[in-house]
Amino acid sequence: MIIYSIANQKGGVGKSTTALNLAAALYERGKKVLLIDMDPQSNLSSLAGATTDADQKDIVTMLEVLTQEATLTDGIQHKKKFDIVPASMFLASIDGRLLDQVSRPFKLREALKTVSKKYDYAIVDCPPALGTLTTNATIASNYILIPAQADVLSLQGVSQLYSTIETSREYCNPNLKIAGLLLTRFTDRTRLSKDMAALFNSAASQMATKLFKQRIHESVSIREAQAKGKDIFDYDPKSKVAADYLALAEEIFGKEEK
Repeated sequence: MIIYSIANQKGGVGKSTTALNLAAALYERGKKVLLIDMDPQSNLSSLAGATTDADQKDIVTMLEVLTQEATLTDGIQHKKKFDIVPASMFLASIDGRLLDQVSRPFKLREALKTVSKKYDYAIVDCPPALGTLTTNATIASNYILIPAQADVLSLQGVSQLYSTIETSREYCNPNLKIAGLLLTRFTDRTRLSKDMAALFNSAASQMATKLFKQRIHESVSIREAQAKGKDIFDYDPKSKVAADYLALAEEIFGKEEK
């Protein structure tokens, strides 16, 4: 199982949307995918139609998995295109629940080992913060994918995340790689977007990674799909943004038969 974490400490850059639609794109390629929602806001869980502890109090979420009150397998919910372990709104209090500071950053890595032979890929949706949850993700992952909007605040978030990635590499996960930077909600027509793309390309070079050639364009279809509780391929497979995500999957994972 290859583990990708989708991270950026700035919110609203399309982490959950990218996680959902990459999982759906991998399904189209015949892959078995496990989604992990590590964000207390539970956006990915909501988009995927998963049941959270806001809906059902005794449901197993990533909170119980990280605190070892339940196993990862206990928390897996089966959907048509992928499996998912939902987030909990109480993940925000995770530091107060994991009192052993030595083992605290390794909880996700240990949990994922238990299902490593059942899936081709795991995709972890990180919260918009650089804390215990994101650190767990960087230590557990093979790759970090960094979505960002073409603006200065997103660029600052990328820089701060890079420090966390470097620390994880130095002390815990020397083989961790940055898959690349991904521009989301992109508009080709503005000069600012083009100028910011050049800055992100420069930042990617400094981080020894790349800026993905494929952009995810601003789209009403994505918002409509979210409102209907569908991924973009189920909602509007002929849309430009569906083509964006298919092309992105090919750029990340390579050309394969379905």
